[in-house]
Amino acid sequence: MSIAIIDYGMGNLHSVSKAVERLGYEAIVTADKDAILSASGVILPGVGAFGDAMELIRESGLDGTIEDVAASGKPLLGICLGMQLLFTESEEHGLHRGLDLLPGRVDRFRGDFKVPHMGWNRLAFLRESPLLEGLDGGHAYFVHSYRVIPENRNDLIATAEYYVEVSAIVGRGNVFGMQFHPEKSGDVGMQLLGNFLKLGGAPAAAN
Repeated sequence: MSIAIIDYGMGNLHSVSKAVERLGYEAIVTADKDAILSASGVILPGVGAFGDAMELIRESGLDGTIEDVAASGKPLLGICLGMQLLFTESEEHGLHRGLDLLPGRVDRFRGDFKVPHMGWNRLAFLRESPLLEGLDGGHAYFVHSYRVIPENRNDLIATAEYYVEVSAIVGRGNVFGMQFHPEKSGDVGMQLLGNFLKLGGAPAAAN
């Protein structure tokens, strides 16, 4: 099955696509609407500033495509900045509107501690989710200066602690997000990513 990795100009595309391929799926890095909509699952990566990312996504018309993916019921995963873009708004360098697929905002870490949050942190699982199949905990690798505060805590699947609570994994219906980099988070990260990919069908190696 093919997995579309959305290329809007800001994302860790190579490492994500290689991780998808290691799990037995065909990775297609693309900005083409038809290719995205025909994939069995879609990943929205992201590295950089929220406002710049949303500007590029809107200029290319990919905001409508991502909304179509979410409405279709096809599994959609935002990674790092990509997870933040799923939410309503961010205060990063001014107030910016996001994709608003999940209600909530993105705020800067506030406190007398080092920012960005960078390193390994334990995940605390809050509720059942297909993403957590076969897992009972573990650590993930984070690099971020802003954190998601969901409007509805039922959208939280897992949290981590970095002086304050960090929304680590979110999900509602077919829309999911991981604040950390699963492709850089060892066996736990790869299993989380593999569980997401399975939502769209069996890997190519099994077909």
